[in-house]
Amino acid sequence: MAKTTIFPIRYSVYALSLAGLAISLPLSLWLGEGYLITIIFAALSAVGTYDCLQTRHTVSRNYPISAHIRYLAESIGPEIRQYFIQDDTEERPFSREQRAIVYQRAKNVLDKRPFGTLLHTYEEGFEWMSHSLTPTRIPDSDFRIVIGKNRPKPYSASVFNISAMSFGSLSANAILSLNTGARMGNFYHDTGEGSISRYHRQPGGDLVWEIGSGYFGCRNQDGTFNEEMFRKNAVLDQVKMIELKLSQGAKPGHGGILPGAKVTEEIAEARGVSVGEDCVSPASHSAFSTPIELLEFIDHLRELSGGKPVGFKLAVGHAWEWFAIVKAMLKTGRRPDFIVVDGGEGGTGAAPLEFINRLGMPMTEALLLVHNTLVATNLRDEIAIGAAGKITSAFNVARTLALGADWCNAARGYMFALGCIQSLSCHTGKCPTGVATQDPRRSEKLDVEDKSVRVYNFHKNTMDALQNLLQASGLNHPSELGPEHIVRRMSSTEIRSYLDLYHFLEPGALLEGETGHSVFDKFWEHADAESFAPPSFIKELRETKLR
Repeated sequence: MAKTTIFPIRYSVYALSLAGLAISLPLSLWLGEGYLITIIFAALSAVGTYDCLQTRHTVSRNYPISAHIRYLAESIGPEIRQYFIQDDTEERPFSREQRAIVYQRAKNVLDKRPFGTLLHTYEEGFEWMSHSLTPTRIPDSDFRIVIGKNRPKPYSASVFNISAMSFGSLSANAILSLNTGARMGNFYHDTGEGSISRYHRQPGGDLVWEIGSGYFGCRNQDGTFNEEMFRKNAVLDQVKMIELKLSQGAKPGHGGILPGAKVTEEIAEARGVSVGEDCVSPASHSAFSTPIELLEFIDHLRELSGGKPVGFKLAVGHAWEWFAIVKAMLKTGRRPDFIVVDGGEGGTGAAPLEFINRLGMPMTEALLLVHNTLVATNLRDEIAIGAAGKITSAFNVARTLALGADWCNAARGYMFALGCIQSLSCHTGKCPTGVATQDPRRSEKLDVEDKSVRVYNFHKNTMDALQNLLQASGLNHPSELGPEHIVRRMSSTEIRSYLDLYHFLEPGALLEGETGHSVFDKFWEHADAESFAPPSFIKELRETKLR
C-alpha cells in the first residue's frame, strides 16, 4: 500500500472552515459584531460535514467543500467549451456527449436532446442507421444470445455486458457495485485476469472468468497452470463461461506486473500469490505454444469446468497468426465456443504511450477479419463473437453487431456509470471517484448501494434505446442487424452502406479458393496450424531492407 498521511491535504478546506468557525464564533459573541464571517464559516462547515456523511457523490466525500468547485465548473462546462475551448463531440478519449449520455442513463434522468444534432452530418465519416416505413413492436429489451449451444451448460448472455476489469485495477467497492448491478440486470461481469475475488462472489452476479498468462486463481507457485485450482473455481454456479485471454487491445503482447507493495492480502487471496510479492503476467502463455495446443488447452478447460462454454479473447495483430488458429480448428475439429475481439482502442489503467496509441488493430477491422474468416471457413455458426471498443451507446452496440458480432462488452462505459469523471489518474492510485484505486480512504467513499443501481440503470436504459432503434428499423432482434443497416458518409457527395463499403466473404470462400481480398489471398495459404511463426516469405523480408 502507498504511504499515506494522517491528515490528507484534500481535507484542508474543510479543516480551515471548522477552525474558522471555532475562532470566529466566540470572538463574535464577545465583540457583539462580525457575525457575517461566523455565518460564512458555519455554512462552509455544514457543507463539509454533509459532504463527508452523504453517500451519493464519492468526489464530495473525498474532497469536502472543494469538490463543489468542480461541480460549479461542470455546470457551466458547456458554455466554457462552446466559447473558449472545444465542442461537446470532441473525443479525448471520450467526448462530453458520450460521457453525459452514460451519466444520465445511469442516474435514470432525462437523456433527451433539444434542437437537433450537434454532429456534422455532412462531414466525412458521419454514420447513421437506416429506418423503415414499417416499424415493429418488440415486447421487451432483454435481448440475449446463446453461447455454447451444443455444450452441456450453454449460457444465455445479454447482448451488452461488463468487459474485463480486474480487482486490483478497480477498487473493492467498484467490483461490488459492478457485480451487484449485473445481478440486478441479468447480464455478465467479466472478472479480468485478476481472477475471482471475494468482491465478485458476494453479490452473486453472473461471471465470465478471464484467465490470462499469469493463471491467477489457478496457478502453481512457479506461475504455471494448476488444474485442481482451476476446477475449484470453474465449477462455481456463478461462473458461466471461461475466457482465455491471449491479448488485450490496450497493450497487446505486453504482459504486466503488479508491484509487491500493492499486493494486499485480498489481492493475493484472489490471485493465488503471496502477499507483498510482485505479481507477474508474462507476455505469453506457458500452457501452450502452437495453435493446436491452444485448442487442446481450451478443450481441457471445458472438460475441467464440467462442460461450460470456453473461448478466448484477442486483439488482432499478425493476420497469419489468427489464420493459423482457424486452420488448427479445421485440422483438429476442435472449436472454441466463442471469441471476444478486443479493439486496439481499448483502455487500461496503465500502458506505454506507444502501446495505447499505435499497437493493435482497431475493433472495426479486427471484428471484420475474425467474422469473415469464420464465415469463409463455414465455422461461423459454431462460434459466437463478442466485441469491445469504446462502446457507450445503443448505436455503438447496433453498429458493432452489424459488423458481425453477436454481443458487445464495455469497460469504460460502466466505469462512467460508477461515477468515473475521466480524470486520467487510473495509474496513480489517486482516482477522485474511488473507482480505480486501492486507497481505502478513497474507495470506501464509493457507495455500493447507489452505484450498483446506476450500473443496472445504464444497462437497462441502453437496452431500451437499442429496442427503440431496432423497432424504428423494422427489426425484431439485434441478431437481424447487418451491414446494410449502417451507412457512412465518404464525402460531401458520396455515401455507402457497410455492405458496399467493406468486403464480406461468402460462406466457404476460403475453402474453395481465392477470395479477392488481399489479406486472405496473401496469408491464408501460408498460415500453419502447427505454428504461430510467420510465413517463409515474411521471414525472408525480415532479413533484408531491399524490399
